[in-house]
Amino acid sequence: MQPPPSLDLETVQEMPERRRAGEPIKLVGIGEQALRKGRARLALTGVVFGLAFAVLAVRLGDLAWPNGDGEARPGTAAAAISDTLERGDIVDRNGTLVASNLSTVSLYADARLIDDAAAVAAKLVRIMPDLDEAAMRARLTSGRAFVWIKRNLTPAEQFAVNRLGIPGLDFQEAQRRIYPQGPLLAHVLGFTDIDNGGIAGLERSLDTRLRTRRDGPVELSIDLRVQHAVRDVLAASMARYKALGAAGLVLDATTGEVVSMVSLPDFDPNDAGTASDDARFNRITLGVYELGSVFKAFTVAMALDTGTVDMRGGYDATHPIKVARFTIRDDHPKARWLSVPEIFKYSSNIGAAKMAMDVGTPRVRQFLARLGMLTRPDFELPETGAPLAPSPWRDINTMTVAFGHGLAVSPLQLASGMSALVNGGTLARPTLIKQKTQPRADRVISKRTSRAMRGLLRLVVADGTGKQADVPGYLVGGKTGTAEKAKHGGYARKALISSFVAAFPIKQPRYVVYALLDEPRGIEETHGFRSAGWNAAPTAGRIIARIAPLLGVRPEFAPPPESEGRMAVAMQKGTKLASF
Repeated sequence: MQPPPSLDLETVQEMPERRRAGEPIKLVGIGEQALRKGRARLALTGVVFGLAFAVLAVRLGDLAWPNGDGEARPGTAAAAISDTLERGDIVDRNGTLVASNLSTVSLYADARLIDDAAAVAAKLVRIMPDLDEAAMRARLTSGRAFVWIKRNLTPAEQFAVNRLGIPGLDFQEAQRRIYPQGPLLAHVLGFTDIDNGGIAGLERSLDTRLRTRRDGPVELSIDLRVQHAVRDVLAASMARYKALGAAGLVLDATTGEVVSMVSLPDFDPNDAGTASDDARFNRITLGVYELGSVFKAFTVAMALDTGTVDMRGGYDATHPIKVARFTIRDDHPKARWLSVPEIFKYSSNIGAAKMAMDVGTPRVRQFLARLGMLTRPDFELPETGAPLAPSPWRDINTMTVAFGHGLAVSPLQLASGMSALVNGGTLARPTLIKQKTQPRADRVISKRTSRAMRGLLRLVVADGTGKQADVPGYLVGGKTGTAEKAKHGGYARKALISSFVAAFPIKQPRYVVYALLDEPRGIEETHGFRSAGWNAAPTAGRIIARIAPLLGVRPEFAPPPESEGRMAVAMQKGTKLASF
Protein backbone atom coordinates (compact mmCIF):
# COMPACT_ATOMS: atom_id res chain seq x y z
CA MET A 1 0.00 0.00 0.00
CA GLN A 2 1.45 3.35 -1.08
CA PRO A 3 1.79 6.04 1.58
CA PRO A 4 -0.16 9.21 0.87
CA PRO A 5 1.75 11.79 -1.09
CA SER A 6 3.04 14.74 0.87
CA LEU A 7 4.39 18.22 0.21
CA ASP A 8 8.17 18.40 0.17
CA LEU A 9 10.14 21.21 1.81
CA GLU A 10 11.22 22.71 -1.52
CA THR A 11 7.62 23.06 -2.72
CA VAL A 12 6.58 24.73 0.50
CA GLN A 13 9.42 27.22 0.28
CA GLU A 14 8.54 28.11 -3.35
CA MET A 15 4.81 28.76 -2.73
CA PRO A 16 5.10 32.48 -1.84
CA GLU A 17 7.14 33.18 -4.96
CA ARG A 18 4.67 31.23 -7.16
CA ARG A 19 1.72 33.08 -5.67
CA ARG A 20 3.36 36.44 -6.40
CA ALA A 21 4.15 35.34 -9.96
CA GLY A 22 0.55 34.37 -10.54
CA GLU A 23 1.35 30.71 -11.10
CA PRO A 24 -1.35 28.22 -10.03
CA ILE A 25 -0.47 26.16 -6.99
CA LYS A 26 -1.51 22.56 -7.19
CA LEU A 27 -2.20 20.83 -3.88
CA VAL A 28 -1.66 17.16 -3.70
CA GLY A 29 -2.02 14.45 -1.15
CA ILE A 30 -3.93 15.17 2.07
CA GLY A 31 -4.66 18.83 1.08
CA GLU A 32 -6.36 17.79 -2.16
CA GLN A 33 -8.60 15.28 -0.37
CA ALA A 34 -9.67 17.88 2.19
CA LEU A 35 -10.61 20.33 -0.56
CA ARG A 36 -12.73 17.73 -2.35
CA LYS A 37 -14.58 16.84 0.87
CA GLY A 38 -15.29 20.53 1.52
CA ARG A 39 -16.75 21.00 -1.92
CA ALA A 40 -19.00 17.95 -1.51
CA ARG A 41 -20.28 19.22 1.82
CA LEU A 42 -21.05 22.66 0.33
CA ALA A 43 -22.98 21.05 -2.53
CA LEU A 44 -25.01 18.93 -0.08
CA THR A 45 -25.77 21.98 2.04
CA GLY A 46 -26.97 23.86 -1.06
CA VAL A 47 -29.32 21.02 -1.98
CA VAL A 48 -30.76 20.96 1.55
CA PHE A 49 -31.38 24.71 1.54
CA GLY A 50 -32.95 24.51 -1.93
CA LEU A 51 -35.38 21.82 -0.78
CA ALA A 52 -36.25 23.87 2.30
CA PHE A 53 -37.06 26.96 0.25
CA ALA A 54 -39.13 24.86 -2.15
CA VAL A 55 -41.21 23.53 0.75
CA LEU A 56 -41.72 27.07 2.06
CA ALA A 57 -42.80 28.29 -1.37
CA VAL A 58 -45.36 25.49 -1.68
CA ARG A 59 -46.68 26.25 1.81
CA LEU A 60 -46.99 29.98 1.08
CA GLY A 61 -48.85 29.22 -2.12
CA ASP A 62 -51.24 26.98 -0.22
CA LEU A 63 -51.87 29.66 2.38
CA ALA A 64 -52.41 32.36 -0.22
CA TRP A 65 -55.09 30.29 -1.99
CA PRO A 66 -58.61 31.29 -0.84
CA ASN A 67 -60.38 28.91 1.50
CA GLY A 68 -63.82 27.43 0.93
CA ASP A 69 -65.49 30.71 1.83
CA GLY A 70 -63.63 32.56 -0.93
CA GLU A 71 -61.66 34.64 1.60
CA ALA A 72 -57.90 34.94 1.99
CA ARG A 73 -56.43 33.46 5.16
CA PRO A 74 -54.66 35.66 7.67
CA GLY A 75 -50.90 35.61 7.54
CA THR A 76 -50.81 35.50 3.72
CA ALA A 77 -49.45 38.23 1.50
CA ALA A 78 -52.93 38.87 0.03
CA ALA A 79 -54.57 39.13 3.42
CA ALA A 80 -51.80 41.35 4.74
CA ILE A 81 -52.23 43.78 1.87
CA SER A 82 -56.04 43.83 1.92
CA ASP A 83 -56.38 43.91 5.69
CA THR A 84 -53.69 46.39 6.69
CA LEU A 85 -53.45 48.82 3.79
CA GLU A 86 -54.96 52.15 4.81
CA ARG A 87 -56.90 54.13 2.23
CA GLY A 88 -56.34 57.84 2.03
CA ASP A 89 -58.75 60.20 3.77
CA ILE A 90 -61.38 62.26 1.94
CA VAL A 91 -62.33 65.75 3.15
CA ASP A 92 -64.80 68.39 2.01
CA ARG A 93 -63.66 71.71 0.53
CA ASN A 94 -63.23 73.16 4.04
CA GLY A 95 -61.16 70.23 5.35
CA THR A 96 -63.91 68.42 7.26
CA LEU A 97 -63.35 64.65 7.29
CA VAL A 98 -65.93 62.65 5.32
CA ALA A 99 -64.18 59.27 4.83
CA SER A 100 -61.38 57.64 6.82
CA ASN A 101 -60.16 54.36 8.33
CA LEU A 102 -60.74 52.70 11.68
CA SER A 103 -58.43 50.02 13.08
CA THR A 104 -60.46 46.95 14.01
CA VAL A 105 -59.98 43.26 14.74
CA SER A 106 -61.65 40.24 13.20
CA LEU A 107 -62.15 36.87 14.88
CA TYR A 108 -61.15 33.57 13.29
CA ALA A 109 -60.66 30.02 14.47
CA ASP A 110 -58.42 27.02 13.86
CA ALA A 111 -61.14 24.36 13.85
CA ARG A 112 -58.56 21.61 14.45
CA LEU A 113 -57.97 22.99 17.94
CA ILE A 114 -61.64 23.26 18.94
CA ASP A 115 -62.59 20.38 21.24
CA ASP A 116 -66.29 21.05 21.81
CA ALA A 117 -67.63 22.92 18.78
CA ALA A 118 -71.22 23.07 20.04
CA ALA A 119 -70.22 24.61 23.37
CA VAL A 120 -67.88 27.13 21.74
CA ALA A 121 -70.54 28.11 19.18
CA ALA A 122 -73.08 28.68 21.96
CA LYS A 123 -70.64 30.88 23.90
CA LEU A 124 -69.81 32.95 20.82
CA VAL A 125 -73.47 33.53 20.00
CA ARG A 126 -74.09 34.75 23.56
CA ILE A 127 -71.38 37.36 23.04
CA MET A 128 -72.38 38.20 19.46
CA PRO A 129 -76.14 37.53 19.04
CA ASP A 130 -76.03 38.43 15.34
CA LEU A 131 -74.13 35.17 14.64
CA ASP A 132 -75.97 32.06 13.49
CA GLU A 133 -75.28 29.28 16.01
CA ALA A 134 -75.83 26.42 13.54
CA ALA A 135 -73.50 28.03 11.01
CA MET A 136 -70.86 28.58 13.69
CA ARG A 137 -71.10 24.96 14.81
CA ALA A 138 -70.65 23.79 11.21
CA ARG A 139 -67.57 25.97 10.74
CA LEU A 140 -65.99 24.87 14.00
CA THR A 141 -66.40 21.19 13.12
CA SER A 142 -65.02 21.63 9.57
CA GLY A 143 -61.51 20.61 10.56
CA ARG A 144 -60.03 23.55 8.67
CA ALA A 145 -56.97 25.41 9.86
CA PHE A 146 -58.77 28.72 9.34
CA VAL A 147 -62.42 29.80 9.38
CA TRP A 148 -63.78 33.34 9.81
CA ILE A 149 -66.05 33.85 12.80
CA LYS A 150 -66.78 37.59 12.53
CA ARG A 151 -65.15 40.67 11.07
CA ASN A 152 -64.87 44.09 12.71
CA LEU A 153 -65.55 43.25 16.34
CA THR A 154 -66.31 45.98 18.82
CA PRO A 155 -63.83 46.43 21.71
CA ALA A 156 -66.42 44.93 24.08
CA GLU A 157 -66.82 41.85 21.86
CA GLN A 158 -63.06 41.39 21.61
CA PHE A 159 -62.69 41.63 25.39
CA ALA A 160 -65.49 39.11 25.97
CA VAL A 161 -64.00 36.60 23.51
CA ASN A 162 -60.59 37.01 25.12
CA ARG A 163 -62.09 36.19 28.52
CA LEU A 164 -63.32 32.85 27.19
CA GLY A 165 -59.70 31.68 26.91
CA ILE A 166 -60.56 29.10 24.24
CA PRO A 167 -57.58 27.66 22.33
CA GLY A 168 -58.07 27.93 18.60
CA LEU A 169 -59.69 31.37 18.64
CA ASP A 170 -57.54 34.27 17.54
CA PHE A 171 -57.77 37.83 16.18
CA GLN A 172 -56.61 39.47 12.96
CA GLU A 173 -55.94 43.21 12.85
CA ALA A 174 -57.67 45.04 9.96
CA GLN A 175 -58.77 48.42 8.64
CA ARG A 176 -62.42 49.37 8.25
CA ARG A 177 -63.61 52.25 6.06
CA ILE A 178 -65.87 54.64 7.95
CA TYR A 179 -68.04 57.57 6.87
CA PRO A 180 -68.52 60.00 9.79
CA GLN A 181 -71.28 61.94 8.00
CA GLY A 182 -73.48 58.88 7.46
CA PRO A 183 -75.94 59.21 4.53
CA LEU A 184 -75.09 62.87 3.86
CA LEU A 185 -72.62 62.09 1.06
CA ALA A 186 -73.72 58.56 0.19
CA HIS A 187 -73.98 59.03 -3.58
CA VAL A 188 -70.83 61.12 -3.78
CA LEU A 189 -68.51 58.87 -1.79
CA GLY A 190 -69.99 55.47 -2.56
CA PHE A 191 -68.51 52.68 -0.42
CA THR A 192 -65.92 49.91 -0.22
CA ASP A 193 -66.14 46.14 -0.04
CA ILE A 194 -65.15 43.96 2.91
CA ASP A 195 -61.49 44.13 1.88
CA ASN A 196 -61.51 47.95 1.66
CA GLY A 197 -61.62 48.04 -2.14
CA GLY A 198 -63.74 50.79 -3.70
CA ILE A 199 -66.85 49.48 -5.46
CA ALA A 200 -69.07 52.58 -5.88
CA GLY A 201 -68.85 56.36 -6.08
CA LEU A 202 -65.56 58.18 -5.64
CA GLU A 203 -64.28 55.24 -3.61
CA ARG A 204 -64.31 53.26 -6.86
CA SER A 205 -63.22 55.89 -9.39
CA LEU A 206 -60.37 57.13 -7.14
CA ASP A 207 -59.47 53.68 -5.80
CA THR A 208 -55.85 53.70 -6.99
CA ARG A 209 -55.19 57.19 -5.65
CA LEU A 210 -56.77 56.38 -2.30
CA ARG A 211 -54.77 53.15 -1.98
CA THR A 212 -51.46 54.82 -2.73
CA ARG A 213 -52.38 57.87 -0.63
CA ARG A 214 -50.75 60.26 -3.07
CA ASP A 215 -50.78 64.01 -2.40
CA GLY A 216 -52.48 63.79 1.00
CA PRO A 217 -56.27 63.58 1.47
CA VAL A 218 -58.63 63.98 -1.47
CA GLU A 219 -60.26 67.42 -1.26
CA LEU A 220 -63.81 67.51 -2.56
CA SER A 221 -65.57 70.50 -4.09
CA ILE A 222 -68.52 69.69 -1.81
CA ASP A 223 -69.30 72.06 1.06
CA LEU A 224 -70.78 69.99 3.90
CA ARG A 225 -72.74 72.94 5.26
CA VAL A 226 -74.46 73.45 1.91
CA GLN A 227 -74.91 69.71 1.47
CA HIS A 228 -76.75 69.46 4.78
CA ALA A 229 -79.02 72.41 3.93
CA VAL A 230 -79.91 71.04 0.47
CA ARG A 231 -80.65 67.56 1.84
CA ASP A 232 -82.79 69.01 4.62
CA VAL A 233 -84.90 71.11 2.22
CA LEU A 234 -85.30 68.25 -0.28
CA ALA A 235 -86.35 65.79 2.41
CA ALA A 236 -88.99 68.23 3.64
CA SER A 237 -90.30 68.83 0.09
CA MET A 238 -90.32 65.13 -0.69
CA ALA A 239 -92.52 64.56 2.36
CA ARG A 240 -94.69 67.64 1.76
CA TYR A 241 -95.51 66.78 -1.86
CA LYS A 242 -95.55 63.00 -1.25
CA ALA A 243 -92.97 62.45 -4.00
CA LEU A 244 -91.26 59.13 -4.74
CA GLY A 245 -87.87 60.81 -4.74
CA ALA A 246 -86.04 64.11 -4.88
CA ALA A 247 -82.71 65.44 -6.08
CA GLY A 248 -80.75 68.65 -5.81
CA LEU A 249 -77.55 70.11 -7.21
CA VAL A 250 -75.58 73.28 -6.49
CA LEU A 251 -72.94 74.08 -9.10
CA ASP A 252 -70.34 76.83 -9.17
CA ALA A 253 -71.33 78.72 -12.33
CA THR A 254 -67.77 79.45 -13.47
CA THR A 255 -65.54 76.60 -12.24
CA GLY A 256 -67.97 73.68 -12.67
CA GLU A 257 -67.34 72.61 -9.07
CA VAL A 258 -70.21 70.66 -7.51
CA VAL A 259 -70.85 72.37 -4.18
CA SER A 260 -73.72 70.04 -3.28
CA MET A 261 -75.24 66.90 -4.78
CA VAL A 262 -78.15 65.11 -3.11
CA SER A 263 -80.33 62.23 -4.27
CA LEU A 264 -83.20 60.94 -2.13
CA PRO A 265 -83.88 58.37 -0.90
CA ASP A 266 -80.29 57.71 0.14
CA PHE A 267 -78.47 55.20 2.36
CA ASP A 268 -75.76 54.91 4.99
CA PRO A 269 -72.47 53.89 3.32
CA ASN A 270 -71.35 52.45 6.66
CA ASP A 271 -73.98 49.77 6.09
CA ALA A 272 -74.40 49.81 2.31
CA GLY A 273 -75.33 46.13 2.15
CA THR A 274 -78.78 46.85 3.58
CA ALA A 275 -79.58 49.64 1.07
CA SER A 276 -82.34 49.14 -1.51
CA ASP A 277 -81.71 49.56 -5.23
CA ASP A 278 -83.81 52.74 -5.22
CA ALA A 279 -81.75 54.22 -2.39
CA ARG A 280 -78.48 53.48 -4.22
CA PHE A 281 -79.77 55.06 -7.46
CA ASN A 282 -78.26 58.49 -8.07
CA ARG A 283 -80.96 60.65 -9.63
CA ILE A 284 -78.52 63.48 -10.35
CA THR A 285 -75.93 61.62 -12.44
CA LEU A 286 -77.31 58.19 -13.34
CA GLY A 287 -80.95 59.11 -13.95
CA VAL A 288 -81.72 60.51 -17.41
CA TYR A 289 -85.07 62.22 -17.91
CA GLU A 290 -87.05 64.24 -20.39
CA LEU A 291 -87.02 67.42 -18.33
CA GLY A 292 -89.64 69.46 -20.10
CA SER A 293 -89.71 73.24 -20.41
CA VAL A 294 -86.36 73.91 -18.73
CA PHE A 295 -84.98 73.01 -22.18
CA LYS A 296 -86.60 76.11 -23.64
CA ALA A 297 -83.71 78.08 -22.18
CA PHE A 298 -81.36 76.26 -24.59
CA THR A 299 -83.77 76.76 -27.48
CA VAL A 300 -84.01 80.51 -26.96
CA ALA A 301 -80.25 80.81 -26.39
CA MET A 302 -79.39 79.01 -29.64
CA ALA A 303 -81.90 81.10 -31.61
CA LEU A 304 -80.52 84.36 -30.23
CA ASP A 305 -76.92 83.25 -30.67
CA THR A 306 -77.35 82.14 -34.28
CA GLY A 307 -79.21 85.34 -35.12
CA THR A 308 -82.35 83.63 -36.43
CA VAL A 309 -84.38 85.84 -34.09
CA ASP A 310 -83.71 88.70 -31.70
CA MET A 311 -85.47 90.09 -28.66
CA ARG A 312 -87.71 92.20 -30.87
CA GLY A 313 -88.93 89.20 -32.82
CA GLY A 314 -91.44 86.49 -32.08
CA TYR A 315 -93.73 83.81 -33.52
CA ASP A 316 -97.42 83.25 -34.14
CA ALA A 317 -98.77 80.90 -31.46
CA THR A 318 -102.42 81.27 -32.44
CA HIS A 319 -102.95 77.67 -33.54
CA PRO A 320 -101.45 74.31 -32.53
CA ILE A 321 -98.90 72.73 -34.86
CA LYS A 322 -99.93 69.46 -36.53
CA VAL A 323 -97.20 67.17 -37.87
CA ALA A 324 -98.46 63.80 -39.13
CA ARG A 325 -100.21 62.20 -36.14
CA PHE A 326 -98.62 64.62 -33.66
CA THR A 327 -100.11 67.87 -32.41
CA ILE A 328 -98.02 70.45 -30.55
CA ARG A 329 -100.08 72.77 -28.38
CA ASP A 330 -99.53 75.13 -25.44
CA ASP A 331 -100.58 74.16 -21.93
CA HIS A 332 -101.86 77.70 -21.27
CA PRO A 333 -102.49 79.04 -24.78
CA LYS A 334 -102.53 82.80 -25.45
CA ALA A 335 -103.73 82.18 -29.03
CA ARG A 336 -101.86 85.13 -30.50
CA TRP A 337 -98.49 86.30 -31.72
CA LEU A 338 -95.87 86.05 -28.93
CA SER A 339 -92.61 87.92 -28.61
CA VAL A 340 -89.43 85.99 -27.69
CA PRO A 341 -89.66 87.08 -24.01
CA GLU A 342 -93.33 86.09 -23.97
CA ILE A 343 -92.56 82.67 -25.44
CA PHE A 344 -90.12 82.11 -22.61
CA LYS A 345 -92.25 83.62 -19.87
CA TYR A 346 -95.45 81.82 -20.84
CA SER A 347 -93.51 78.66 -21.74
CA SER A 348 -95.03 78.34 -25.21
CA ASN A 349 -94.39 74.96 -26.84
CA ILE A 350 -95.60 76.31 -30.19
CA GLY A 351 -93.25 79.28 -30.11
CA ALA A 352 -90.27 77.12 -29.02
CA ALA A 353 -90.92 74.56 -31.78
CA LYS A 354 -91.07 77.23 -34.49
CA MET A 355 -87.97 78.89 -33.09
CA ALA A 356 -86.01 75.60 -33.25
CA MET A 357 -87.15 74.93 -36.82
CA ASP A 358 -85.87 78.35 -37.85
CA VAL A 359 -82.48 77.43 -36.38
CA GLY A 360 -82.57 74.16 -38.33
CA THR A 361 -82.04 70.54 -37.27
CA PRO A 362 -78.27 70.38 -38.01
CA ARG A 363 -77.51 73.52 -36.00
CA VAL A 364 -79.80 72.43 -33.15
CA ARG A 365 -77.86 69.19 -32.82
CA GLN A 366 -74.52 70.99 -33.03
CA PHE A 367 -75.53 73.47 -30.34
CA LEU A 368 -76.76 70.77 -27.95
CA ALA A 369 -73.58 68.79 -28.59
CA ARG A 370 -71.44 71.81 -27.63
CA LEU A 371 -73.39 72.04 -24.38
CA GLY A 372 -72.66 68.36 -23.66
CA MET A 373 -76.27 67.21 -24.01
CA LEU A 374 -75.63 64.40 -26.50
CA THR A 375 -72.78 62.49 -24.83
CA ARG A 376 -72.08 60.95 -21.44
CA PRO A 377 -70.58 63.60 -19.13
CA ASP A 378 -66.87 63.36 -18.29
CA PHE A 379 -67.44 63.10 -14.54
CA GLU A 380 -65.68 61.42 -11.62
CA LEU A 381 -68.53 59.11 -10.64
CA PRO A 382 -68.82 55.71 -12.34
CA GLU A 383 -72.60 55.98 -11.85
CA THR A 384 -73.05 58.43 -14.73
CA GLY A 385 -75.76 57.89 -17.31
CA ALA A 386 -75.63 58.48 -21.05
CA PRO A 387 -78.31 60.69 -22.66
CA LEU A 388 -81.04 59.15 -24.81
CA ALA A 389 -81.24 61.06 -28.09
CA PRO A 390 -83.55 60.50 -31.08
CA SER A 391 -82.19 58.19 -33.76
CA PRO A 392 -82.84 58.97 -36.50
CA TRP A 393 -83.22 62.66 -35.65
CA ARG A 394 -86.03 64.12 -37.78
CA ASP A 395 -87.60 67.55 -37.89
CA ILE A 396 -90.38 66.44 -35.55
CA ASN A 397 -87.65 65.55 -33.02
CA THR A 398 -86.16 69.02 -33.37
CA MET A 399 -89.56 70.50 -32.58
CA THR A 400 -90.23 68.35 -29.51
CA VAL A 401 -86.67 68.64 -28.14
CA ALA A 402 -87.17 72.42 -28.29
CA PHE A 403 -89.58 72.15 -25.35
CA GLY A 404 -87.87 69.27 -23.54
CA HIS A 405 -89.42 66.10 -24.95
CA GLY A 406 -87.72 63.35 -26.91
CA LEU A 407 -84.24 63.92 -25.44
CA ALA A 408 -83.44 62.49 -22.00
CA VAL A 409 -80.47 63.95 -20.09
CA SER A 410 -79.25 63.84 -16.50
CA PRO A 411 -79.83 66.75 -14.09
CA LEU A 412 -76.02 67.12 -13.99
CA GLN A 413 -75.98 67.81 -17.74
CA LEU A 414 -78.90 70.22 -17.50
CA ALA A 415 -77.32 72.26 -14.67
CA SER A 416 -73.92 72.28 -16.36
CA GLY A 417 -75.44 73.57 -19.59
CA MET A 418 -77.40 76.22 -17.72
CA SER A 419 -74.20 77.49 -16.08
CA ALA A 420 -72.84 78.28 -19.56
CA LEU A 421 -75.98 80.26 -20.42
CA VAL A 422 -75.62 82.56 -17.42
CA ASN A 423 -71.88 82.87 -16.70
CA GLY A 424 -70.98 84.78 -19.84
CA GLY A 425 -71.13 81.86 -22.27
CA THR A 426 -68.40 79.37 -21.29
CA LEU A 427 -68.77 75.71 -20.35
CA ALA A 428 -66.51 74.16 -17.70
CA ARG A 429 -66.43 70.41 -17.04
CA PRO A 430 -68.42 69.59 -13.88
CA THR A 431 -66.26 68.12 -11.13
CA LEU A 432 -66.41 66.82 -7.56
CA ILE A 433 -62.76 67.71 -6.87
CA LYS A 434 -61.79 71.08 -5.42
CA GLN A 435 -60.05 73.17 -8.09
CA LYS A 436 -56.81 74.92 -7.18
CA THR A 437 -56.83 77.08 -10.32
CA GLN A 438 -59.42 78.31 -12.78
CA PRO A 439 -60.24 75.32 -15.00
CA ARG A 440 -60.35 75.41 -18.78
CA ALA A 441 -63.72 76.41 -20.21
CA ASP A 442 -65.00 76.42 -23.80
CA ARG A 443 -67.08 79.24 -25.21
CA VAL A 444 -70.51 78.04 -26.37
CA ILE A 445 -72.47 81.30 -26.69
CA SER A 446 -71.58 84.98 -26.86
CA LYS A 447 -71.49 87.27 -23.83
CA ARG A 448 -74.36 89.23 -25.37
CA THR A 449 -76.56 86.13 -25.61
CA SER A 450 -75.68 85.19 -22.04
CA ARG A 451 -76.69 88.66 -20.85
CA ALA A 452 -80.04 88.35 -22.64
CA MET A 453 -80.64 84.91 -21.10
CA ARG A 454 -80.04 86.27 -17.62
CA GLY A 455 -82.76 88.86 -18.23
CA LEU A 456 -85.20 86.24 -19.51
CA LEU A 457 -84.53 83.89 -16.58
CA ARG A 458 -85.12 86.76 -14.15
CA LEU A 459 -88.39 87.57 -15.92
CA VAL A 460 -89.71 84.02 -15.32
CA VAL A 461 -89.11 84.40 -11.56
CA ALA A 462 -90.21 88.01 -11.30
CA ASP A 463 -93.36 87.71 -13.36
CA GLY A 464 -93.80 84.15 -14.63
CA THR A 465 -94.18 80.51 -13.58
CA GLY A 466 -91.19 80.70 -11.23
CA LYS A 467 -92.52 83.33 -8.84
CA GLN A 468 -92.35 80.97 -5.86
CA ALA A 469 -88.60 80.61 -6.34
CA ASP A 470 -87.98 84.28 -5.68
CA VAL A 471 -85.88 85.07 -2.61
CA PRO A 472 -85.83 88.68 -1.40
CA GLY A 473 -82.39 90.22 -1.82
CA TYR A 474 -80.89 87.64 -4.17
CA LEU A 475 -82.42 88.36 -7.64
CA VAL A 476 -83.03 84.75 -8.58
CA GLY A 477 -83.52 83.79 -12.23
CA GLY A 478 -84.74 80.40 -13.41
CA LYS A 479 -87.03 78.19 -15.47
CA THR A 480 -89.67 75.63 -14.58
CA GLY A 481 -90.02 72.25 -16.24
CA THR A 482 -92.79 69.67 -15.93
CA ALA A 483 -92.66 66.50 -18.01
CA GLU A 484 -94.53 63.22 -18.11
CA LYS A 485 -92.33 60.19 -17.44
CA ALA A 486 -91.64 57.94 -20.40
CA LYS A 487 -93.24 54.53 -19.96
CA HIS A 488 -93.67 51.51 -22.29
CA GLY A 489 -93.07 53.49 -25.48
CA GLY A 490 -95.40 56.28 -24.39
CA TYR A 491 -95.94 58.61 -21.46
CA ALA A 492 -97.56 58.17 -18.05
CA ARG A 493 -99.80 61.22 -17.72
CA LYS A 494 -100.03 61.02 -13.95
CA ALA A 495 -96.32 60.36 -13.36
CA LEU A 496 -94.49 63.69 -13.59
CA ILE A 497 -90.90 64.84 -13.26
CA SER A 498 -91.10 68.33 -11.81
CA SER A 499 -87.95 70.47 -11.82
CA PHE A 500 -86.63 73.99 -11.53
CA VAL A 501 -83.22 75.32 -12.54
CA ALA A 502 -82.09 78.62 -11.05
CA ALA A 503 -79.10 80.95 -11.02
CA PHE A 504 -78.25 83.61 -8.45
CA PRO A 505 -77.56 86.46 -8.13
CA ILE A 506 -78.76 86.79 -11.70
CA LYS A 507 -76.91 90.05 -12.47
CA GLN A 508 -73.61 88.17 -12.10
CA PRO A 509 -74.44 84.53 -11.31
CA ARG A 510 -72.15 82.66 -8.94
CA TYR A 511 -74.21 79.48 -8.48
CA VAL A 512 -76.67 77.35 -10.40
CA VAL A 513 -79.25 75.46 -8.32
CA TYR A 514 -81.31 72.56 -9.62
CA ALA A 515 -84.22 70.91 -7.77
CA LEU A 516 -86.17 67.85 -8.94
CA LEU A 517 -89.19 66.03 -7.53
CA ASP A 518 -90.09 62.56 -8.80
CA GLU A 519 -93.86 62.12 -9.12
CA PRO A 520 -95.02 64.83 -6.68
CA ARG A 521 -98.69 64.83 -5.79
CA GLY A 522 -101.12 67.70 -5.76
CA ILE A 523 -101.93 68.81 -2.22
CA GLU A 524 -104.19 71.41 -0.63
CA GLU A 525 -101.32 73.90 -0.50
CA THR A 526 -100.87 73.65 -4.30
CA HIS A 527 -104.66 73.54 -5.00
CA GLY A 528 -104.16 70.06 -6.42
CA PHE A 529 -101.61 71.15 -9.03
CA ARG A 530 -98.49 69.02 -9.55
CA SER A 531 -96.52 71.24 -11.96
CA ALA A 532 -93.06 72.61 -11.20
CA GLY A 533 -94.21 76.15 -10.41
CA TRP A 534 -96.09 74.79 -7.39
CA ASN A 535 -93.47 72.43 -5.93
CA ALA A 536 -90.00 72.45 -7.54
CA ALA A 537 -89.83 76.27 -7.76
CA PRO A 538 -90.56 76.88 -4.06
CA THR A 539 -88.17 74.05 -3.20
CA ALA A 540 -85.37 75.77 -5.13
CA GLY A 541 -86.25 79.06 -3.46
CA ARG A 542 -85.99 77.52 0.00
CA ILE A 543 -82.62 76.00 -0.93
CA ILE A 544 -81.28 79.37 -2.09
CA ALA A 545 -82.53 81.12 1.06
CA ARG A 546 -80.67 78.53 3.18
CA ILE A 547 -77.38 78.35 1.28
CA ALA A 548 -76.80 81.93 0.11
CA PRO A 549 -75.56 83.15 3.53
CA LEU A 550 -73.37 80.03 3.88
CA LEU A 551 -71.76 80.76 0.50
CA GLY A 552 -71.06 84.38 1.38
CA VAL A 553 -73.53 85.86 -1.12
CA ARG A 554 -74.64 89.19 0.33
CA PRO A 555 -78.28 90.20 -0.21
CA GLU A 556 -79.11 93.37 -2.14
CA PHE A 557 -82.39 95.11 -1.51
CA ALA A 558 -82.17 97.65 -4.34
CA PRO A 559 -85.12 98.15 -6.74
CA PRO A 560 -85.14 95.88 -9.82
CA PRO A 561 -83.06 96.99 -12.80
CA GLU A 562 -84.77 99.33 -15.25
CA SER A 563 -84.56 96.73 -18.01
CA GLU A 564 -86.37 94.21 -15.82
CA GLY A 565 -89.16 96.68 -15.20
CA ARG A 566 -89.49 97.49 -18.92
CA MET A 567 -89.66 93.82 -19.79
CA ALA A 568 -92.36 93.11 -17.20
CA VAL A 569 -94.48 96.02 -18.42
CA ALA A 570 -94.11 94.91 -22.04
CA MET A 571 -95.21 91.40 -21.17
CA GLN A 572 -98.26 92.57 -19.26
CA LYS A 573 -99.35 94.65 -22.26
CA GLY A 574 -98.71 91.77 -24.64
CA THR A 575 -96.79 94.06 -26.98
CA LYS A 576 -93.58 93.49 -28.89
CA LEU A 577 -90.50 94.27 -26.88
CA ALA A 578 -88.48 97.01 -28.57
CA SER A 579 -85.28 96.50 -26.62
CA PHE A 580 -83.76 94.86 -23.61
